[in-house]
Amino acid sequence: MDETVPHEYDVVVIGAGGAGLRAAIEASAAGVSVAMICKSMLGKAHTVMAEGGAAAALANKDPRDSWQTHFRDTMKGGKYLGDWRMAQIHAQQAPDRIRELEQWGAVFDRTPKGMTSQRNFGGHTYPRLAHIGDATGLEMIRTLQQRGIHMGMDVFMEFTVRRLFKTDGCISGCFAYDRNDGSLHVFNAKTIILATGGITRCWEVCSGSWEYTGEGHALAYWAGAEMGDMEFVQFHPTGMIWPPSVKGILVTEGVRGEGGVLRNSEGGRFMFDYIPEMYADEFADTEEEALAWVDEVISGKLATHRRPPELLTRDVVAKAINSERDAGRASEHGGVYLDISWRDPEQVMKKLPGMHHQFKELAAVDITKQPMEVGPTAHYVMGGVKVDPYTQETSVPGLYAAGEVATGLHGANRLGGNSLSDLVVFGKIAGEQAAKAAKLTSHFTDVDQTEVDRVVAETLAPLSRDDGENPAKVVGDLRQVMQQKAGIIRTGDLLLEAITDLDSLEERAAATSPGGGRTYNPGWHQALELSAMIEVSRMCALAAHRREESRGAHTRDDFPETDHHHWGKVTSVISMGEDGSMDISYSSYPAMKEELRSLLDEDDLHEEE
Repeated sequence: MDETVPHEYDVVVIGAGGAGLRAAIEASAAGVSVAMICKSMLGKAHTVMAEGGAAAALANKDPRDSWQTHFRDTMKGGKYLGDWRMAQIHAQQAPDRIRELEQWGAVFDRTPKGMTSQRNFGGHTYPRLAHIGDATGLEMIRTLQQRGIHMGMDVFMEFTVRRLFKTDGCISGCFAYDRNDGSLHVFNAKTIILATGGITRCWEVCSGSWEYTGEGHALAYWAGAEMGDMEFVQFHPTGMIWPPSVKGILVTEGVRGEGGVLRNSEGGRFMFDYIPEMYADEFADTEEEALAWVDEVISGKLATHRRPPELLTRDVVAKAINSERDAGRASEHGGVYLDISWRDPEQVMKKLPGMHHQFKELAAVDITKQPMEVGPTAHYVMGGVKVDPYTQETSVPGLYAAGEVATGLHGANRLGGNSLSDLVVFGKIAGEQAAKAAKLTSHFTDVDQTEVDRVVAETLAPLSRDDGENPAKVVGDLRQVMQQKAGIIRTGDLLLEAITDLDSLEERAAATSPGGGRTYNPGWHQALELSAMIEVSRMCALAAHRREESRGAHTRDDFPETDHHHWGKVTSVISMGEDGSMDISYSSYPAMKEELRSLLDEDDLHEEE
């Protein structure tokens, strides 16, 4: 058997995005030894692709904002399916986490009075997103990385973790390989934090970076952790449409927050036709009122008019765009038009420099003069590893999770901007609690060598197969299956087809042959990623098939109504059965405290049903 390189750390953090960095900083500050393992280079995490801002009720642009309103918006945006405990923690702690970033050197845009500027975003009652132009995620990563590298943690770049190890039911370490030279590594650990992000590379059209293949979700599942809400995959309404080489690349919601309007091929501002009843009293129903709101915001006044319907939640806007396309009112290349060109060009350049550059370079479009073509793109998974809201520990002792890989906060749909503040709020908690648990563990537990030998054999197996299928072909077919059969609009029949297709893809994946050796072999990496991609895709399809209603980011064409009586009270739980089967059950969060319940819109709770 090939030799493995041993390592020993109190806390191992898997993932180097916002959640992983914040967790590693907190754990290092507690005085324990910390290793950070990242699939890419440090500083190139998916977090840098989050552009619009981080949601926190600082109340700098509008003093009417508060954590209570942020809590209400989060619960409502998630169609009341989120964990209210996480929503409360997030809303209360987000302002301190943003101020902390500023203290560490983050350069947020400022108001005329020198306070952190905030912009409007879909689903948020008030301007709430602290931002740095349209490159907020990049600045956050820069700040966290700068802070983290001075804390004494060791960083293992371009490593992929293939398995978590347990001893006597508790986490004892993990196995990883170096993507450059193919060397094999075993990390003994007292605790492990998963901060691996999402799964959206399982769809053909997505905004996710190449790392988003779902390994963190799969690692947790294989280790015995419970998974929740995997049917809820958010399709961001505005991804690039043209040219084909850039299809799916994110167009920040900040464009709509700065007054961008959506129009169909006939020039109609169609979002007025798609305002849900639960939001009817909050959003403008005429262009005149919508423009009046924008005029107030641009001039620096407190908004007194209702918000434009372009600022509805992402699930609503994405489905509206899909409906316009189905009705034959799509743009030239199958999307719709997003237009910010009516605003002053200098302001557009100041507020949206990244978008201006992106469209100029990639699509030969000047957004100060021309509309953008946009359409839905797979963007974020609300589902993930179930965690304790106060510690971020999973159902596996010693295993923690934070960020997109964890579930609970967002319910059936995530509000834009909540992801970046989610990372630092729950990343901090995960790092603190994992370090605390590590300190209480007196010694490292040996990893079962049999388990090590097994995962080593699995990892090297593709390299010994000859004349097998190219793994890239299997990956491409999987992404097509998920796009066509588990996409933005679903049916029971198509989801069953997807599950069957995934079984076939699993057989094909087991026979792929990447060719070459262990050094700088991207085909080998793809062959290994397939097992995780298939597993998380199956979770999504299974949970989506079982949920016979439409809610948030999950839309069933054969069950178009929202079932408040049953499905509004339960969340899906996926776990591995004793025989290795994928089991699904349902659970409910504890009853909400009355003082929090009173903050919500009583009519939306449908308690009479």
